[in-house]
Amino acid sequence: MDPSHSRGPAAAGFQIIVDEPAWRRIVPQAERVAARAAQVACVHGTVLLASDAAVKQLNARHRGRNKPTNVLTFEPAAPGLPGDIVLALGTVRREAAQSGKRPAHHLAHLIVHGSLHLQGHDHEEAGEARRMEMAEARILRRLGVPNPWKR
Repeated sequence: MDPSHSRGPAAAGFQIIVDEPAWRRIVPQAERVAARAAQVACVHGTVLLASDAAVKQLNARHRGRNKPTNVLTFEPAAPGLPGDIVLALGTVRREAAQSGKRPAHHLAHLIVHGSLHLQGHDHEEAGEARRMEMAEARILRRLGVPNPWKR
């Protein structure tokens, strides 16, 4: 990691790293938005705000999918250690525009989503997906972010 990249405080058990500076242009005060979402979602680990290219590389290496995705989560190496949440700027920006959401709200939602994955939630089955959506909506309400699941 380039030492010139911004690193947020490691307080409260998490750290925000802005690896792609364009995050600050798309989401004003990106570090603050990410830190608030991480705090409310009880993130323990690192939130990395990266480029699509970086996420594509990680997704190919760790999941065998040679494309970017909006958010990747990496489980802790051992119990009690922190995990990682990695977000792809271009994908997050496109998804926010397509769904008519503010990029800051979508960023917060995906940090909450990643945090829930790190806490053991999943969305493979319909019941699990519904429980995860409800948990996301509760946490996002505390952040003042509209429920992304309301149609």
